[in-house]
This record gives sequence, structure tokens and C-alpha cells, in this order.
Amino acid sequence: MRIIKEKQIQSFISLLKKRSSSSVLEDDIQKTVRKIIMDVRRQGDAAVRRYTEKFDSVKLKGLAVSQKEINSSAKGAGGEFVNALRHAALRIRKFHERQKEESWQFTESGITTGQIIRPLERVGVYVPGGKAAYPSTVLMNVVPAQVAGVKEIALCVPTPGGKMNPAVAAAIKLLGVKEVYRTGGAQAVAAMAYGTETIMKVDKIVGPGNIFVAVAKRMVFGEVGIDMIAGPSEILIIADRTADASFIASDILSQAEHDEMASSVMITDSLELAEKVTEELTGQLRNLKRKDIAVKSIRKYGAIIITRDLDSAVGIANRIAPEHLEIMTKDPAALLRKVTNAGAVFLGKWAPEPLGDYAAGPNHTLPTCGTARFASPLGVYDFTKRTSLIDATEKGFSALADTVETLADVEGLEAHGNTIRVRRNKM
Repeated sequence: MRIIKEKQIQSFISLLKKRSSSSVLEDDIQKTVRKIIMDVRRQGDAAVRRYTEKFDSVKLKGLAVSQKEINSSAKGAGGEFVNALRHAALRIRKFHERQKEESWQFTESGITTGQIIRPLERVGVYVPGGKAAYPSTVLMNVVPAQVAGVKEIALCVPTPGGKMNPAVAAAIKLLGVKEVYRTGGAQAVAAMAYGTETIMKVDKIVGPGNIFVAVAKRMVFGEVGIDMIAGPSEILIIADRTADASFIASDILSQAEHDEMASSVMITDSLELAEKVTEELTGQLRNLKRKDIAVKSIRKYGAIIITRDLDSAVGIANRIAPEHLEIMTKDPAALLRKVTNAGAVFLGKWAPEPLGDYAAGPNHTLPTCGTARFASPLGVYDFTKRTSLIDATEKGFSALADTVETLADVEGLEAHGNTIRVRRNKM
């Protein structure tokens, strides 16, 4: 794992940014996705079936997955797993219940204003299912939608080989989702965005996916809402000499094993700790099943940054704005006050990032690639919409009439001003 100093930071940050943007803007990928979307818009189910057969090697008769099949597949998930799933779902629901917003209004000088909070009516959830299965994605995307009060939730789940993964089926069954379709990729995104004979158009699409899914979500944005464009996974760990090197190494590898584009970074003011972590990484990598992926990730996008002090470390972390930020120092809370940009923060040595991935409660769908500077984790608020309310009495109208008329006249919008003048003439 490369060790770099503060003066080399900018070039490393540029490398991380290039990692996120170049892949999404590949011309060939965009052309492919654009064609898939257009075909689905024109041909509906037929195009979805054709692309599913092409990419997933599944010849579909129908797109919908029956409740009977979900229940049957879920039986393949072990009891221990189902108990863990139930425990995680409970914590995730409790956390998201606290995010619920209420409608409000207030009255001043004859003018009542407010905000009406309503859930979205129909949401599409994309659940990856290519090389691996992600039941946690079902929990993290469906639970906040349910808490928000979304009435219709449709899931698209790719099923390579034609069979639904038992763990994913168990998550779907646990949450009581009834509308499930066996398709993935850009064709699933297009189907949810524009609708087909079988899949009804949604209002918003959420959920992670591969590069084709990410590009498709970007292309359909505006027709429907989307949660975010998910980039490669990333972790940044701020540590001092009191930190445990074995803990840090294991946490670095927890992200590096995701894929070759993942980024794992440690920032420390201790050269001794940096050397210990490097040794630990070598040892822990030996028996890692996804060793090849982790090694490529660390070599390309991993780094240990040596700083003069911890304040400098926080400053660098804020510039990178990581998806996951772990603070393993003598006093983590003291540094937390200085953190301004991070998707999720994990304090202390007993809060490894996977706690957040699975069961702590906060959502694991987080802003990546520096977007934590302006974006937030997925939450109940992503499944609601806000409507402004204005109600005026004659007295309230009179109180604002001069102000509105003056501003309208300055902007040269005569008819705007006339709405005030016409009413004044009737008073």
C-alpha cells in the first residue's frame, strides 16, 4: 500500500475523482444503454425479455415473480440467516422511523403558509443480483419507503440462471413486498422509468447497480426521480498511534474486496502505525477469498497518508468527502466536531464500517466519489415530496400588496402586478 505525504494529496484526490467520472462517461456504454432504453420504450416487455435473455441467459415467459415462488425460494435461506435478517430489519426500521417529517403551517399578519409532506405513490427498487446477492439492499431501500408511507413498491431483481436467490427472497418475504420482477440491468431501469405492458411506470427509482444501471439511471432522470448515481465503494480511516493496526487493516480490506475500483485510505500522524498496518495487510490478505480483487483495489486506489497532526488529517478527509469515515483515535468525538463532509461516520475501534452496512440502523446507501460535499444518505425523506401552502385573508393580501406590485413592476411583468391591482379595485 503506497505511503504518501501531504504535499502529494492533490494528485491523489484527482486520481480518485477520475476513477469515478471516467467510467460513467464511457461513450460505448452510453450508446449501449441509450439503445436499450429506446428499445424498451418502443417494444415494452418484448425488449425486456430479449435483453434479459442476452445478459442473464434466461428465456422468460413472464416478468413477474409469483408470491408462491418467493415463498418457495425463501425456504432455502437458513433459520440463522432469517433471524439475523429480522434483527437487522428491526434496527433499520427503528432508525428510519425517527426521520419522518410532519406537515406544518403558521399564520402571521393574515397570511398562512406551510408545507405539506406526502409520500411518493409508487417507487421502483433495483436489487443487484449478478455475481452476488444483496438481501441488505432490499432492507435498506424498502424499509425507508415503507416508513415514508409509499403505497406501491416494485422490485426488479436479476436472476441469472432463472432462479431467485434464497437470501434475497427471504428479505422480500420478510418485508411483505408483493410486486417483484425478474429482470435487471439497464432494461429494468428503463421498464420502471417508462413502463411496459407488465411493469407499471414508477415515480422514483432507487438502488445500486453496475455501470450500466448507473448510466441508465442518469439517462432517465427527469422522467423519474432517482436516489443517486452510486460510484465505487470507499473508506477513509483517521487513526493515531493508539489505534489497533489489525483492526485498521481488516476495515481497509472490507472495502477493497468490493471491486477493483474501490478506494481504501488511511490518514495518520504516526509513521510507526502506518508500517504496522502495512504488515497487517500483507498477513490478512493471504487467506482472503477475494484477494485478487482487494490487491488490485489497494494498489490502484489505496493509500496511507502521513500528516503532521490530526487536524490536518480531518482537513484532508473533508476534501476527499468519503463515503465511509472511520475515526480511530484517543478521542474520536473531538475530531467529529471538525468533520464536515462524509456519508457516514464511525467512531472508535468498536464501530467497523460493516456494522453500518448491515445492522446498526442508518442507511448504507451513501454518497460516493466526493458527493458527500452536497448529498446525503438515502432516507425516509427520499420517499416523500413537499408541497408549499399559501392561504391569505383580505387583511393578509393588503399587507403584501405594495411589496408584490413593486417587485412585479421592476421585473417588467405587468400581468403579475395586475393581479394585485384588480383585487384592490374590488376592495
